[in-house]
Amino acid sequence: MSKHRVMSGNYAVAYGAALSRVELISAYPITPQTSIVEKLSEMVDSGLLKAKLVRVESEHSALAACVGGASAGARTFTATSSHGLLYMNEMIFWAGYARLPIVMAVVTRSIGPPWSIWSEHTDLLAQRDTGWIIMMVQTNQEALDSVIQAYAIGEDPEIMLPVMVGLDAFTVSHTSVPVEVPDQETVDKFLPKNALPSFLLDSSEPRTMGNLAYPEWNMEFRYLLDDSMRKATRKIVEVDKKFTSEFGRMYGGLLDKYRMDDAKYAIVTVGAQAGEAKEAADALRGSGFAVGVVRVRVLRPFPRQTLRESLENLKGVAVVDRNLSPGLGGVLYSEVALSLYGVRKPPVIKGFVGGLGGRDITVEDMKRAVQAVVDSTEIASPRSDWLGLRQEVLP
Repeated sequence: MSKHRVMSGNYAVAYGAALSRVELISAYPITPQTSIVEKLSEMVDSGLLKAKLVRVESEHSALAACVGGASAGARTFTATSSHGLLYMNEMIFWAGYARLPIVMAVVTRSIGPPWSIWSEHTDLLAQRDTGWIIMMVQTNQEALDSVIQAYAIGEDPEIMLPVMVGLDAFTVSHTSVPVEVPDQETVDKFLPKNALPSFLLDSSEPRTMGNLAYPEWNMEFRYLLDDSMRKATRKIVEVDKKFTSEFGRMYGGLLDKYRMDDAKYAIVTVGAQAGEAKEAADALRGSGFAVGVVRVRVLRPFPRQTLRESLENLKGVAVVDRNLSPGLGGVLYSEVALSLYGVRKPPVIKGFVGGLGGRDITVEDMKRAVQAVVDSTEIASPRSDWLGLRQEVLP
């Protein structure tokens, strides 16, 4: 029987990993993810979780240990943030291109300089070309549930890809709320250990993995990786529906849509700030604007077709990014705009960058973004506007 416990988002991630019966955990501490692996360490030391905890000297080594474990068939888990995520970047590509179904929690944090420990999504979105499925949650409950879903998706024999589960620093990671913790038997039924793929390392049958590939073969590996990512679009939806039937909670698969059935305008965003977006939509509806919210739950594979179908008949779309690609603007805005390319009568679409370095994105910011779309005379803005800039300190 499931139990309700008050816990932080980081502890929710740890419980999700433990319920998934991970067999190898390796991580290096970095604020604000450290309490995830601290909790898992407590579970291992107490005997609650039968797993090998590998202590290493860096984030690069942490993921290298997971690559080794996954290559031998173990269900593996790690977690990191910001500079730790960047430090392990070589191994992130290695895990993605090697098709190893590792699950990694990424507590999103701004990248220095200047130093900041607060939330920003640039660290997570910088990994979008690494061959990992990338999810981003809104709540503590979704954090726990998404870790379980991540193993079901990544370990599917048709997919075989690693998965990042992103959560906002402090807003989710360190805020404690009631979370329903499912019972182990139900999770075991939902998430059996899959049959091992044929390419695993086996000391009784030595083989070489990841060796030199000549040009006449290398591109085909990338094609197969891309093909699996495309198949994952369908698998993510299937897993979410199955999860709903077993646990009673649905997250929309690729997109979490709020009040979109009759919407004329939409706020598109990612992560915890969807809460402010939903509150703004409710307030705007009280003022006569039919506004809904589309939270992009899965950033890779990017749900281009599903998003297009959700937005193409609207009057306007405000895309709110908590990231910055310098010289481009918001990453999400550029990808949403591309999804609407070729629509015969596209909605007005504007992008907004805010919340960098942990600054609040408020309900009023969300409302101002929608109003800017309503007032816009352009179909699409060439660049993102900024939310909440302190004009008095700018040149």
